[in-house]
Amino acid sequence: MFNDMRYLALVTDYDGTLASDDNVSEQAAHALARLRTSGRRVVLVTGRRLDDLLAVCPCAQLFDLVVAENGAIVYDPSSLEETRLANPPSKQLIKDLRARGVKPLEIGQVLVATHAPHRATVQDAIWELGLEAQVIGNRGAVMVLPAGINKAAGLEYALRKLGLSRHEVVGIGNAENDHSFLERCECAAAVANAAPAIKEIAAFVTSADNGNGVIELVDQLIADDLRRLEGSLSQNLILLGTCLDETAVHLRPYGHNMLVAGPSGCGKSTFTAGIVERLIEKDYQVCIIDPEGDYGTLRDVVALGNQWRTPSIAEVLSILEDPKVNVSVNLLGIPLGDRPDFFAQLIPNLQAMRARTGRPHWLIVDEAHHMLPSTWGHAESVLPQQLHETILVTVHPDHIAPAILTPIDIIIAIGRSPDETLKKFADATDQSFTWLENLSYQPGNVVVWLLQDGQPSFVMRAQPGRVERIRHHRKYAEGNLRWHSFYFRGPDSQHNLKAQNLTVFCQIAEGIDEATWLYHLRRGDYSRWFRHAVKDDYLADEAKRIEQRTDLTPWQTRQMIRELISVRYTLAE
Repeated sequence: MFNDMRYLALVTDYDGTLASDDNVSEQAAHALARLRTSGRRVVLVTGRRLDDLLAVCPCAQLFDLVVAENGAIVYDPSSLEETRLANPPSKQLIKDLRARGVKPLEIGQVLVATHAPHRATVQDAIWELGLEAQVIGNRGAVMVLPAGINKAAGLEYALRKLGLSRHEVVGIGNAENDHSFLERCECAAAVANAAPAIKEIAAFVTSADNGNGVIELVDQLIADDLRRLEGSLSQNLILLGTCLDETAVHLRPYGHNMLVAGPSGCGKSTFTAGIVERLIEKDYQVCIIDPEGDYGTLRDVVALGNQWRTPSIAEVLSILEDPKVNVSVNLLGIPLGDRPDFFAQLIPNLQAMRARTGRPHWLIVDEAHHMLPSTWGHAESVLPQQLHETILVTVHPDHIAPAILTPIDIIIAIGRSPDETLKKFADATDQSFTWLENLSYQPGNVVVWLLQDGQPSFVMRAQPGRVERIRHHRKYAEGNLRWHSFYFRGPDSQHNLKAQNLTVFCQIAEGIDEATWLYHLRRGDYSRWFRHAVKDDYLADEAKRIEQRTDLTPWQTRQMIRELISVRYTLAE
């Protein structure tokens, strides 16, 4: 039951949402208890001072955490621990407001509050004192808080403490100060008595007021996890690209599995890195299985492992416990034949973590034909049906275990022969595929096949990433290119020095004799290797210009080519 849950936590406001006239009804309290029994967490977020809340709310133990004072205080009802997220209010401000006759004046550990008619007086006092503070409206009240403190900030702290991200959360509220935390929730709801501005941002509005509205939401969560809203939360969609008619193509961030396939060097990793980038921008946690070190240079991704060190499964899981951290698991240190076994050990642990926390939200498996080969006996036990939200990247879709391909419902074919790529997938999964002549290859375009829609494939202009990525950075800088290695042989094949990556290439280039260096330089061997083996056209073009110059000394050409490589790639020390 717990494994299939989409939403793992409910976050609710207190006054006017869960409570009416200070009180939580017995029926609403029972609903929260049922929700916790279902395996979900419950967090209360309120503008009230903590002592005031505890005085009127006898059911505080129903909450995993309480966020009070509009985000400034986080309280754990089970341990009675209080955490203050900002400094106490300015004593000078309190003194000034009292002198100006502001009454009532409610003073908390961080918050200062009064009634709405005093708003202008409060703002004047803050201005004249030069304080960095904000005034927040809450129906008939105004609250003064330090800059950056609101219900969203308090909720983020609470969720991180619970090991959850905002994407596992449904929030419900009613008043203006609920706006910030509702916008941070994956799904926002409003009770029927909510302010118009709150109803406007809500995915749905309950038919009942106050606590009865919360009961309505709890019943729907327990019954079907708000299944009716799947795919309708537009703020969470991930842009893949645009059709030729300018229609946007989006990936729904839940309930799909994708295959990105095409020949070597066609841009699969670049396309996938763009998706990863946009997932991270929206706070979805990503775990990349990175056999060749292709994704280690992505921003906001922690790269674990290299060709000398294999990350342990415990290390991967430990780092993923923080919802804010994304991980690339570099497998260069594991022999090719042993990588499926490492993957087979990692996957059950990731499954268990997803069942408990909903994370990592997306799993990316590069070189999937090596990681999940059709000849591999573990395929039936490592099922993406259990994982969901998986992207497989491969040169050979027909070499992947059929059981792994079965749940794929989005195929992205990249490269000059998308028809061949899609046919390989169709044959491997016993599906019929009809190729349309208008799907011919064009640079920058990919072909998309959405199996769930039952519609024919179509051409899409891929959405580029925001930051240029050094392609296969670690693979080419530090890995082993095997049969694509460069051999310094020189005239008459006097040498046979193997450079299996760019680091070794630069080391040999620095010490090789002048005759051998010039032999390969004049033949254009360096630019040819950069283009066809390293697959870096920019590096190849720049090296070719150096090869064609006659005004440079051999030493200068060595230095310039080595500099080109070091600037474009981070070489091992």
